[in-house]
Amino acid sequence: MRFAIYTLGCKVNQYESQALERQGAARGHTQVPFEAEADAYIINTCTVTAVSDQKNRQVIRRVRRERPEAVLAVCGCFPQTHPGAAEELGADLVAGTGGRERFWALLEQTLAHRSGPVTAVDDAFARRAFEELPAGGLTGRTRCMLKVEDGCVNFCSYCIIPYARGPVRSLPLGRAVAQARHMAAEGYREMVVTGIELSSWGRDLPGKPEPMDLLEALSEAAPEVRLRLGSLEPRTVTEDFCRRAAKLPNLCPHFHLSLQSGCAGTLKAMNRRYDPAGYLRSVELLRRTFDDPGLTTDLIVGFPGETEEDFRESLDFVERCAFSALHVFPYSRRPGTPAARMPDQVPAAEKKRRAKRAGDLAHTLRQAYLERQVGKVLDVLFEEERDGLYQGHAPNYTLVKAPGRDLHNRVLPVRIQSAGDGFLLGTAEA
Repeated sequence: MRFAIYTLGCKVNQYESQALERQGAARGHTQVPFEAEADAYIINTCTVTAVSDQKNRQVIRRVRRERPEAVLAVCGCFPQTHPGAAEELGADLVAGTGGRERFWALLEQTLAHRSGPVTAVDDAFARRAFEELPAGGLTGRTRCMLKVEDGCVNFCSYCIIPYARGPVRSLPLGRAVAQARHMAAEGYREMVVTGIELSSWGRDLPGKPEPMDLLEALSEAAPEVRLRLGSLEPRTVTEDFCRRAAKLPNLCPHFHLSLQSGCAGTLKAMNRRYDPAGYLRSVELLRRTFDDPGLTTDLIVGFPGETEEDFRESLDFVERCAFSALHVFPYSRRPGTPAARMPDQVPAAEKKRRAKRAGDLAHTLRQAYLERQVGKVLDVLFEEERDGLYQGHAPNYTLVKAPGRDLHNRVLPVRIQSAGDGFLLGTAEA
């Protein structure tokens, strides 16, 4: 079977797509680019917002229209929460966010028999065991991903993901260590430790180990591999976390702390479990522990009930935190969530205006952070060549470009000479 995979959404989805790639190859199938002719097209979907659902539908319709003879398989969060919608769009196989080994068997059967749509979606809330998949990276990547946690029980008022992923399940520490060693042996130079709610890792395991216990074990198991963390809840960043993290020589000083809003009232309406003051303490702890670390986050603007005063309060807080990068999202009304039923929905035009203002601030903060890197020497993992320059990422997750030859998958010190629009330019030092 020739198969192609299209991935939408987060790093967990990217991880699960690379696992599907590996599983398919192990069963004797051949992966081809998504634009090429294939026997089966797999679309791994996201459903975090209504906009995500729109993108899912567009890709599914395009494949059904352009490749009518091929088998179309749709998996991930969208069919987990909307199995009927995936069927109506013409999917031959509809699967959810679990059962990846069974998925391949069903795909093979669907291709062989063409007996009509097959739906295999379980009850996410009934899951109790972590589904271990092969760690690795998407085709051609220099960094790999290690998924150590699935599920979420935070039930933020705007979010559908707990319904798509179910309760918290953790990869046992010993299994995580084994996968890390395997990835190091395969030659990866960086590993992204990820999960749906990474800060909850260990809460379902015997003895309730903490995320830092996991990171220490991974650092020791793969000392030559850079460790990069996925998104963290600010509650994870304590004095003990920072003290122990500072001792890990291969931990990247880049922390993505989930924010969503810098307004206390809006955070409460979102059912987020922190306030701006507590969040700022985490930011200050990281800055005292690490030398100018990369601090990134996400910001939602135009949440139901967010007034102009609330929005200004949020922007003021973002500026005070001085993030190195900030992803801005206008609130997307997600059916099935409490926020979708809230009064005082913000008009689309106003959400767009606020997103523009927040985006402008994000750009200003980003450039200020980049300018601070000029003159430093940063260790860069080079990934690919574009327009005559090799590019890759520094430990603080800034994009760095430098002239050179055959730098793919090499980590080299780069002296930063200037800051461009969203990137750094430097010279690699052999």
